[in-house]
Amino acid sequence: MKHDWLLTLSSWPQFLANSNSVHNSNAAVSSLAIGSIPELINILTILLLLATTVALVTQRLRIPYVTGLVLAGLPITDLLSQRLGLDPSLVLNLFLPILIFEAAINTDISRLRSTFKPIALLAIPGSLLSSGIIAVLVKLSLGLDWINALLVGVILANTDTVSMIAVFKELRVPSRLSTIVEGETLFNDAAALVSFNLLLVIYSTGSITVSQGIKEMLLVSLGGAFLGAVLGYLCLPIFNRLQDPLSSLLLTVALALGTFQLGQFLGVSGAVAVVIAGLVFGNLGLPQATSASYRITLLSFWEYAGFSVNTFIFLLIGIEINPLTLWKILPAVILVIIAYQLGRIISVYSLLAGLRWFDRPIPLRWQHVLVLGNIKGSLSMALAIAIPVGFVGREFIIELVFGAVLFSLVIQGLALPWLIKQLNIGQGNGISEEIGQLQIQLIGAKAAQDELAQLLKAGVLPKATYEELWAAYQAKVAGSERVLREVYNQHQAHLGLHYPNQLDVVRRQLIIAEKGAINDALRKRIVPEDVVQRYIKALDQKLQSLSDD
Repeated sequence: MKHDWLLTLSSWPQFLANSNSVHNSNAAVSSLAIGSIPELINILTILLLLATTVALVTQRLRIPYVTGLVLAGLPITDLLSQRLGLDPSLVLNLFLPILIFEAAINTDISRLRSTFKPIALLAIPGSLLSSGIIAVLVKLSLGLDWINALLVGVILANTDTVSMIAVFKELRVPSRLSTIVEGETLFNDAAALVSFNLLLVIYSTGSITVSQGIKEMLLVSLGGAFLGAVLGYLCLPIFNRLQDPLSSLLLTVALALGTFQLGQFLGVSGAVAVVIAGLVFGNLGLPQATSASYRITLLSFWEYAGFSVNTFIFLLIGIEINPLTLWKILPAVILVIIAYQLGRIISVYSLLAGLRWFDRPIPLRWQHVLVLGNIKGSLSMALAIAIPVGFVGREFIIELVFGAVLFSLVIQGLALPWLIKQLNIGQGNGISEEIGQLQIQLIGAKAAQDELAQLLKAGVLPKATYEELWAAYQAKVAGSERVLREVYNQHQAHLGLHYPNQLDVVRRQLIIAEKGAINDALRKRIVPEDVVQRYIKALDQKLQSLSDD
């Protein structure tokens, strides 16, 4: 049977809005259809108080916040699930763009560029390989139809790394590992949505050729990237003319949500479009903000928006999951968990093993973290619920996905901090703590001096006041530089190993800056290309010789 509304993701909201079934009795719940406004406010108040309690408990017990949210939602399933649930339309059209945009504007393109190869391997071929492995294992073990097995594979190949990033912030893992995880998340969500949409096209049309499938994926992905770049650049002159940070906030919200919706309407990937628009705005727009307070206002707003969205999503995940239903199909859930774990293991270790031929290798300890950090979350559940109601086996797929999500959030979420500590990946020792504090003081004082120069140039400060304040900060800069130099010299003399690692962070940034300047000169035809290529190759060899940061 052909369903025209399945041809693009842009039709999901309309379809889902017309679907009134409730998942707690095996269908999706629309969280927007919650009786009266006072009742909605009461429920939101309860959820906020519950989230606050979870935050206090998780801080005391030192467990991941999102894991605590899911566990807190499980006991109140029977109380709220008939009125409140995880609406895939809300997640896909509101929550997802907010999360993607917030991550994109906080991503430094230079860092992303330096780790692009492992990110691209994991997010694209890694996602496809993992999906295929999961589909084959599910097909063989549970006897599902191929289209059903492929849907399970695509849904569970997607990695929700909110829990990983939260753990990384506490344990301070190397920045390259953190960047790989964040970058994979940015593009993995987009890859999952594109693959899911392609499977829905196959389901609705009955068949599709390989060439048609590749053409469709390229069109959707590249079209989304082009759309995001255009909209991101178009917003820059408007942002530069706005002098009010609150008005700029409205512009960024419109950019995030509008880019996603326009992508859906045009039949391209809205997720890819939001990623590119966020990267353009965050790296070209925010640095041009007139003051530091302007930038802080924007970034603080998006940090709060992302935190709020994650809080509600993971609470709703706990509310949505029915433990009694999962208990009845526990053997099947265990088989699916084994399948997606094997898919991740094979894709990570096999693909990253060949990375050494064209980029710096990823340490094996880091690969262990990437495997165990294969945590599922809101997007997996939203995609499962978004499967058409008339789809044969839909309810069984939803139950399998929910069981896998619960396992990954609770078991893997709790085990991840332990694994990082056991592998000794965290960088929280006394020397790095002291060096980090001095670096923060130095960076902050120099930034304040730059801001003073801008205020003097704008005529806000008189010359005498500027000189007095600048001198106070200069004393702070000189003191921090002196102590930092002493710490470096002492550490070099007595411990030897940590000092090169610290300097390698700076050396890597300098080499990346060199490459950027040389490439700019080449684009302007200032230097000959053959000489540039030899010099760039030498810089790449230097980069590979540096220790991981």
